[in-house]
Order: sequence, then structure tokens, then C-alpha cells
Amino acid sequence: MTPKLPFVRWLPQWRQKDVLKADLLAGLTGAIVVLPQGVAFATLAGMPPAYGLYAAMVPCIVAALFGSSRLMVTGPANAISLTTMALVAPLAAVGSPQYVSLVITLTFMVGVLQLLLGIGRFGNWVDKVPHSVIAGFTAGAAILIVNSQMGTLLGLDLRRGLSIVDTLQAVAKDVRAVQPVAVIAALATIVVHLVALRSSRWVPPILVAVLGGTAVTWLASGILQVEPATVQELPGALPPFSAPDITAMRGLAIAALVMTLLAVTEAMAIAKAVARRVGEPFNANQELVGQGLANFVGAFFSSYPASGSFNRSGVNVAAGARTPLSAVSASVFLIGILFFVTSWIKYLPLAVIAGLLVVVASGLLNLREIRHLWRDEPDERLALGVTLVATITISLEYAILLGLATAWVGRRFAARRNGLDG
Repeated sequence: MTPKLPFVRWLPQWRQKDVLKADLLAGLTGAIVVLPQGVAFATLAGMPPAYGLYAAMVPCIVAALFGSSRLMVTGPANAISLTTMALVAPLAAVGSPQYVSLVITLTFMVGVLQLLLGIGRFGNWVDKVPHSVIAGFTAGAAILIVNSQMGTLLGLDLRRGLSIVDTLQAVAKDVRAVQPVAVIAALATIVVHLVALRSSRWVPPILVAVLGGTAVTWLASGILQVEPATVQELPGALPPFSAPDITAMRGLAIAALVMTLLAVTEAMAIAKAVARRVGEPFNANQELVGQGLANFVGAFFSSYPASGSFNRSGVNVAAGARTPLSAVSASVFLIGILFFVTSWIKYLPLAVIAGLLVVVASGLLNLREIRHLWRDEPDERLALGVTLVATITISLEYAILLGLATAWVGRRFAARRNGLDG
């Protein structure tokens, strides 16, 4: 039986020197990886860059200590970040103090809902969300991520929230204004990452890509005599205290429900995959409690909605992590690193971050998985297609709800058909 304080199970292992060394090294690797990743995901969420790093601090520690998964890392995530901006942008100017306040409030509400699901033992029910809906949503999210970064990738001043068609029209209209330095920066980041994936054994490819892309950008800007647009300087290494706006909760009700569904489903999928890989038991209800506490507490430490991170969890396992201490130490190391690099962040080109987000998007677009669902799961085709199309054409919250409704109707028809055939 899983104890109410899951970290008690790992305390004896932390006294073993080999376990302690493995976890600390994995934590250091994770801290290095999340530094550029957190800034990129904050950009995707429409938040100031520092908030992506804040989301990798307190929520990561809380989820590691109170969740069921031993090696999953919680923090800023790709689809969650994109959905954050899609849900909150209609309510306030992106990046404004009001926008930040609404996002913090959304984080709090998501945490409360996740806690209620966990305490109510809805873990197994949540785990039954159709895979076709998640696959369709993530594929659509990958396309939207690239669409959201087109202005930065090309050095154009495009309005936020443009549809794919509007973005293409705007780019075609202003094609002569494309900035070569921005294009060079993004392409260099993508190419360096591809090379690093094949050749970099000791340094995380994402870090190699950021360093390489930044170096190429400043070299090109010197040659072309053009100053690249860069990330704003971070205000500090420690997350400031924050609090949800109680008066705004009613207007965020639907957004909170949709975000909770997405965050829980993503975390469950990653946690189960990690548990299978390392041969550990998995308790869905305990994981819901851990994720809920992570967002609930994180809302008071300037975090936007956090969930399981596929990239960081994979890095954590590959780095040899043994217990949740790796995730805890990653947050501590991140704070320590930020004390030394906050003043250097302002030299990070925005186009490099955009290139990094293209890399993230390519990881979301799992064509093999989509082919499998389409070819081998005919009853899932309609839900997959509807969710994918709806994600890139209408608001994300209704895309997920429409996908779930389609999957439910499709399964009812399939059950009736199978009953008649039988």
C-alpha cells in the first residue's frame, strides 16, 4: 500500500552513496536542460521568461515528494504552455500583469481540481481518456506551436493569436521584411540540435543547440550589422510570492476544467511509461494528489500550470536517476545556476528560442503513432481526425471537448455494431 507520504519509501535509499551520487548528477543534468527549455515554454505560454523557470522549481519538488512516480519530472510542458496562452489570451493582454494574475489563478484552480480527483479516487477513470484524442490534440498543438513562432522565426512583427491562414497571409504580405539574422538563428539552432542528437553524449543536445545557435546568431549579426531581438533579463533567481485572484475564478471555470483534463492526462501517460520502464508500481490516485499539490502550492510561488515533462523525465531516467531526489536536486541546482546566469540571459536571441520550440514541436508530431491509430484502430479514426482539425481551427478547450464527445459517440456505435455482429 502506498503511504500518504510517498517520499518515506525512498528515504532509506538516500543514505546510500551510489544512489545519492546518481541522483545529484541526474539533478544537475536536469537543471541544465530546463534552463533554456523553461524560457522557451514561458514564451509559448505568453508569460515573461522567468515564469517558465519558476514553474520548474516548487512544483517539481512538491510533485517529486508527493506523487507516485519515482522518476517523472514535473514542470513547464509544451502542450500545457501552448494551451495556457490559448485559454487566457482572450481574457487579457498577453504578458500584462492582469494576464499573469489570471494564469496564476488558473494554476491554483487546476491544483484544487487535481487534488479533488485524487482524493475522490478518480485516477482510474481519468486514465481512460481516449488515446486518439490526446494524439490528435498533441499533433495539432505541434502545428500551432510552429504557427505561434512564425513571426519570431522570420523576424516579423506579427500579431499574437493569428490563425494558420492569417499567419500565412501576413507572412506573404511582409515577405520582403523578413530578417536574415532571425532566420539564420532559428536554422542554426535546429541544425545544431540535430547534430548534437547524434554526437553529444555528455552534454544535453538542447543546451548544445542553444549555445551553438546563440553563437551563430551573434556572429551573423556582427557581419550583417543588425542587432538581434533578445530575451528580457530575468528579475532574479528565486520565485516571488504570488496569490490567486478569487474574483477571477468564475471566468476561468471552463479553462480550468480543460487544463486539468489535459495536465492530468499528460502526467498520467508519462508517469505510467516511466514506471513501466524502471519496473516500479504506479498509483494513479497518488499521482493526482502529487500533481494537485504541485500546482496548488506552485500558484503561491509564481508558477503557471505544470505537468509531467516528457523531455525532462526522459533525461532524468537516461542520466541514471534512482529516486525523487534527482528532481528535487534539479530544482535546487536550477536556483543556484540562476544566481550566476540571470544577467547573461539577456544575450539569448528570441529566434534561438523560436528554433528550440520548433524542435519541441517536432517531438510532439508523432507520425508513427498517428499511422498506427489510423491503420490499426479504425474506431478511433474519427476522434483522432476531429480533434486534430478542431485543435488547429477552433479554440483548444472546445477542441478537446469535441474530441471527447466524438470518441464517446464512436465507441457507442462500435459497441452496438459489435453487439449486432455477435
